[in-house]
Amino acid sequence: MGKTPVRMKVVMYSLSPLQQKVMPGLWKDFTGKIHQKVSENWMSAALLVTPVVGTYMYAMNYKENEKMEHRY
Repeated sequence: MGKTPVRMKVVMYSLSPLQQKVMPGLWKDFTGKIHQKVSENWMSAALLVTPVVGTYMYAMNYKENEKMEHRY
């Protein structure tokens, strides 16, 4: 009723330091892919960008008004 040891083979995956093309498909036609994603989902992109740009513009306007406040 003893257990017999089983030899296991080890498989190791690694990247060669000399390999230059690790993910070649990721950067191929990158701008085209981004354009396609934005054109397909323009409403979601607008809903994402609008609050960010609005907050940035509000902060810059507030900062400028704070700088000019002493002039009035």
